[in-house]
Amino acid sequence: MSKVRIAVSGTGGGVGQSILKALSETNYEVVALDGDPLGAGLYAAPKSYLIPYASNPDFIDKVLEICEREKCRLFFPGLDAELPILSRSVKRFEDIGTKVIVSAPAVIEISDNKLATYEQLSKHDILVPKTVDMAIRQDNSAPLPFPFILKKREGGARSKDVHVIRNDTDMQSLVDHNVDLGIFVAQEYIEGDEYTCGSINLGGDCKGVIVMRRILRDGDTYKCFAVKNDIIEGEVRRIMNAIKPFGACNVQLRLKDNRPYVFEINARCSGTTGARALCGFNEPKMIADYLSFGTEPYYDIKEQTVLRYWNELVVQNNIVSEIQQQGSLTQEYYTQL
Repeated sequence: MSKVRIAVSGTGGGVGQSILKALSETNYEVVALDGDPLGAGLYAAPKSYLIPYASNPDFIDKVLEICEREKCRLFFPGLDAELPILSRSVKRFEDIGTKVIVSAPAVIEISDNKLATYEQLSKHDILVPKTVDMAIRQDNSAPLPFPFILKKREGGARSKDVHVIRNDTDMQSLVDHNVDLGIFVAQEYIEGDEYTCGSINLGGDCKGVIVMRRILRDGDTYKCFAVKNDIIEGEVRRIMNAIKPFGACNVQLRLKDNRPYVFEINARCSGTTGARALCGFNEPKMIADYLSFGTEPYYDIKEQTVLRYWNELVVQNNIVSEIQQQGSLTQEYYTQL
């Protein structure tokens, strides 16, 4: 029997590559997609394609064409920018036999908009750092007691456009540099260990949660530790019940006085998806098994440490030229050092 094919986008970035790693030693065959011919994941999959970016009007049509040609049963998006348009296009993919692992538009909006995250979770008595919309501020005075965090209201990735405001001087510096404060929210700064939590959500239920304490570098997780924590797991399950995502959903929080404060939700797989798989919680595989074969998710989490390190992927220049010219590549070999 031929392998079930799964399309994965954003394979030049951390999330897409993490999904590739999680599926690499399974019975699924990945078709890698990315908009950049130098996206590393394009050279680590059996088949790969260049696609337009999500902002391009041809994005959906091109991805539909590839999924239909390759008979992809599932499609895992790896970029936040793709989620809204894919969420609105689920039916078009279903018509060609491809299930997109993406939540409903309302869930995407809640996870992408930090003010919406605060308002929605607060309705369900879930602890969220106090969040203030800077767009409604009448002056540039501090909206919260120091220190606090300024983040873009919508979008944003890793630590980009995130500012820790410790005093009036920090605030004035942004004004002096003509930063548009109206696109930000101010968020209460919570001291405490930081956690990234993965979950799988199928048939309207949260089927599993993994809790990982993490250490960041430049906004990315580079050391993480799978732990058992009933308080955090219970809170993540409450969040999933409140917003009802589909597929993978990632929750980021800090623990203060043994109480979780949720500051971000990503309604997709995470850059730590591959690390979670190494700890016994393989989100893409469990989701694929459930949707392809009706297999209920099963996992056995190992409490262990995952340390990230750089790894080189060497690609011959003629292979890069091929995907640039042809827009696709059947990858039969690559050299890894």
